[in-house]
Amino acid sequence: MTYQRSQVSLLQSRLAEVPRFIHIVAGPRQVGKTTLVRQAIDGLAHKFVSVDPAGDAPDLRFAYLLEDTLEIEGAPRDSAWLIRTWKAARAQCLDAQQRQPGQPFVFVLDEIQKIPRWSDTVKGLWDADRAKGLVMHVVLLGSSPLLIQKGLTESLAGRYELMHATHWSWPEMHHAFDFTLDEFIYFGGYPGAAPFIHDEKRWRNYVLGSLVQPSIEKDILQMTRVDKPALLRQLFELGAAHSGQLLALGKVKGQLQDAGNETTLAGYLSLLGQAGLLVGLHKYHVGLARRRASPPKFNVLNAALISTALPYTFAQAKADRSHWGRLVESAVGAHLCNSALPREAVSYWRESPHEVDFVIHDAVRLTAIEVKSTATTGQLGGLDAFCKHHRHAKPLLVGATGIQLTEFLSYPLGHWLEAA
Repeated sequence: MTYQRSQVSLLQSRLAEVPRFIHIVAGPRQVGKTTLVRQAIDGLAHKFVSVDPAGDAPDLRFAYLLEDTLEIEGAPRDSAWLIRTWKAARAQCLDAQQRQPGQPFVFVLDEIQKIPRWSDTVKGLWDADRAKGLVMHVVLLGSSPLLIQKGLTESLAGRYELMHATHWSWPEMHHAFDFTLDEFIYFGGYPGAAPFIHDEKRWRNYVLGSLVQPSIEKDILQMTRVDKPALLRQLFELGAAHSGQLLALGKVKGQLQDAGNETTLAGYLSLLGQAGLLVGLHKYHVGLARRRASPPKFNVLNAALISTALPYTFAQAKADRSHWGRLVESAVGAHLCNSALPREAVSYWRESPHEVDFVIHDAVRLTAIEVKSTATTGQLGGLDAFCKHHRHAKPLLVGATGIQLTEFLSYPLGHWLEAA
């Protein structure tokens, strides 16, 4: 039986309602967005169209869900194409509902961000459907940064519900692929790469060639203006190799060729984060300006990205306690970032000689987290110092003698704000 993520049932429940909003399913490359939607519409009347038919090969297990699109083969994927395709979906919806009144009909557009000014066109078509009372659900798939940057918050404001498809978590990789905890910490949460973990060279080539490179070349460089693409690539490579470490952007410039100013680097780091690759965590401080002025702490958003950035094999990584500790900390950081809700944030804290690995917070709650991959004794100076500075903060030790990693990685960030 094919594994189903929790978002499948969530989308199914929304499709059982009267259409009120456009359903947006967005997330990093190859986390299963298309498969998720295909599973959710299985058994429903639908039309599924990919904006990029020459892109990634479809999952043959779901080939029966792909509708005939021969009438539009070869046509440029522009607004005119989108209007023709939408009209065809309307006709199919009306026909299906004449045959089976009351049955939901779903129109799915995959890779929607590849249509220029797509959001303006979708807005007009969607509003026309609402005016006519057409009972047709619309599901759009695409990459998070591109969808947001290309008009979600402007043209489609108030017309959509956003569903994030994040990197796969430890419980998902364990249940779907029988990953051990150590395998998840090293190989991360890419479902497409899971079959290759026992051939590490093949696994590494797959992650770099099929995931990292397309994420940068297609999901960022082809859709966003980047004046120095080589610099963006170097920044990712440097940041992934230093995941779990603080690096001031001023110092980073010295390690990069043709480096721009710090504002340029910060902008590129933001793009990498939106693509689901790498983030730069800010230091926790009550004042927002002070947070942004601090050096970022790099953290990959999928543990596979640090493992492919460094030459350690799985066995070598486990044997090196210091390196393994970095992998564990990066996996925890990735989990926190991936599971955070919009009003929840992840930071770090450091006041020499004390530091805290992660600080999670929302408008009222604050939790300091220290990650230990091996047993620890005595006082936890960083946690103690932070809680003295912030009296309402709750301390949390993860790993070693604290909360076990398997438990911590099984719950989203919000749970640990409540439970700490």
